[in-house]
Amino acid sequence: MLEALSTTNIIIAAIIICSAYLVRGIAGFGSGLIAIPLLALMLPLSIAVPLIVLLDYIASASHGVKHREAICWRDILPLLPFSIIGVLMALYLFNSVDAQILRYGLGIFLLLFAVYSLFSITPNAAPSLLWAAPGGTLGGFIGTLFGTGGPFYVLYLKLRGLNKTEFRATFATIFLIDGIGRLIGYMATGFFDLALLKVVAVAIPLMAIGMYIGGQIHSNLSQETFQRGISMLLIVSGISLLLK
Repeated sequence: MLEALSTTNIIIAAIIICSAYLVRGIAGFGSGLIAIPLLALMLPLSIAVPLIVLLDYIASASHGVKHREAICWRDILPLLPFSIIGVLMALYLFNSVDAQILRYGLGIFLLLFAVYSLFSITPNAAPSLLWAAPGGTLGGFIGTLFGTGGPFYVLYLKLRGLNKTEFRATFATIFLIDGIGRLIGYMATGFFDLALLKVVAVAIPLMAIGMYIGGQIHSNLSQETFQRGISMLLIVSGISLLLK
């Protein structure tokens, strides 16, 4: 697989992976938003997507284990049943939903929310856990249809007013739980073959370097700067949905 790439493309791919996980090290998410569209310019999506999903899973395990004391289970548990409902809805509607209209609507919604949140950084009090219903349902639904459900989990956690360490650890745990089904699906359909696993083995050190540098930056960020960064990544998420 790597043999088919030129030396220049291999270097570019390495920079993309390292940069994507630097962002994930800072914010706790966003690696797929950066890596998949850029890697797809030189690798087929059937390789780029499973590669990043597996690396994301490893990265999330790292964040979840390292900061396990900061995981907010009170915010995760109400989310899970609605995530399952979203996944089941997506599987049922997979062939009948108008994907283009749905993407546009969701992209516009994310953009509007992100722009608003840039001027309203932190709520005075954590909103009701009832936000778990739309957050979990949309996260499971959109994640199953398009592989981009993360922004809705991010939106939910942002509304809950978690601090930056709680946010990163809690999102990582949500991703670990949500990602189990995707990993099983990729394995069942043969995407995780020996060639892909070789690429993963090469990519893990690049991911680790990016995550380490991102973690150092994260430690020095103020809460306000972190929240603004999350809002900017949500804007990128909205734009990516509009351009898909």
